[in-house]
Amino acid sequence: MIVTEMRESIKAIGILGTGSAVPEGVLTNAQLEAMVDTSDEWIVTRTGIRERRIADQGTASSHLAYEAALKALERAQIQAEDLDLIICATVTPDMAFPATACLLQDRLGINAIPAFDLSAGCSGFGYALTVAESMLRGGPYKKALVVGVDILSRITDYEDRSTSVLFGDGAGAAILGEVPNGFGFLASELGADGASGGVLQLPGGGSLQPASLESVHRRQHFIKMQGSDVFKFAVRILEESAKRVVAKAGLAMEDVVWVVPHQANIRIIRSAANRLEIPEERFFVNVDRYGNTSAASIGLALDELAQTGDLKHGDYVVLVGFGAGLTWSALVLRWFEGGLVRE
Repeated sequence: MIVTEMRESIKAIGILGTGSAVPEGVLTNAQLEAMVDTSDEWIVTRTGIRERRIADQGTASSHLAYEAALKALERAQIQAEDLDLIICATVTPDMAFPATACLLQDRLGINAIPAFDLSAGCSGFGYALTVAESMLRGGPYKKALVVGVDILSRITDYEDRSTSVLFGDGAGAAILGEVPNGFGFLASELGADGASGGVLQLPGGGSLQPASLESVHRRQHFIKMQGSDVFKFAVRILEESAKRVVAKAGLAMEDVVWVVPHQANIRIIRSAANRLEIPEERFFVNVDRYGNTSAASIGLALDELAQTGDLKHGDYVVLVGFGAGLTWSALVLRWFEGGLVRE
């Protein structure tokens, strides 16, 4: 586990603009009832999900990432050529290589700057924000594009009742750059429990189980999850990591105005709210409309929150998630609005 604290003597890095994108296709609980042995009542009661967005066959992760990136650039009031760095968090890249970040770079019409993918499951957006913040704060880079994107419908087994109801497709993006001292990212924590990685995995398609007729027949190219183990881990780690990172930022829980959690399951979110003693209304939730969008989840939710107008200048925000690995990420930032820091 790595915990970092931001210091006022070092330049402050924050979010200058956000964006998101989801496919037009909607898969409702009623439609799922015709596909698998389930019901709308069962799904809503156990997960809080009512519908999820599903990409058509012609849409890849880089396409959704591009749409989200354009919105984030517009809201940050910068051009693509102003970027110095692109990080894409995903577990469903367009292909094994080149990186989806490189494909996105090309779509944006820029070159030469570093662009790479990062895989940390549903924690990916938090991981990517932390890496980008560190590179901007301590290196020669000034503006970064971070995108979390996943098309989980490609790896969801719609014959598996326990997982088919959970996942959807989407992208969330953020532009990072310098903000006044006291704003932006104040503290972050990244961690992993690799020994528990087997409870959430995609077994087939890698070097351990290369794609073959047998691996396809055994349905090894779909998400496999031990739901109860993931649930227990999620509830515990959301509470513990949020408390640690808020303390590292020198804040108390009552200072936190918004919590933007990974949108996996409403029962997990409610359990975390109860353990943290933060009112549920201060947790931003959109899991009912999108389901679990993995690396896109927190970025998509943060963008929606920002567009509601309820996220105000100076608000303290916690971004916290968990994912395959098993990984987790937690960040505290003080929201900045009021234009870019000029050279």
